[in-house]
Amino acid sequence: MSNDQDKGKAKDLKGSAKETLGKATGDKDTERSGKADQAEGKAQQALGKAKDAVSGKK
Repeated sequence: MSNDQDKGKAKDLKGSAKETLGKATGDKDTERSGKADQAEGKAQQALGKAKDAVSGKK
């Protein structure tokens, strides 16, 4: 697993926590920020997977 995948997974998890917190407190800004962090994390994970595929890593 590449560094991009690790960072992306961490960002995805952080976003999930923020989204949950936002829902629990009724804070729509925190909820939206969490969703954005999750999307960014998923994109970074995909980038890492693509880099691994090109370099032949698994």
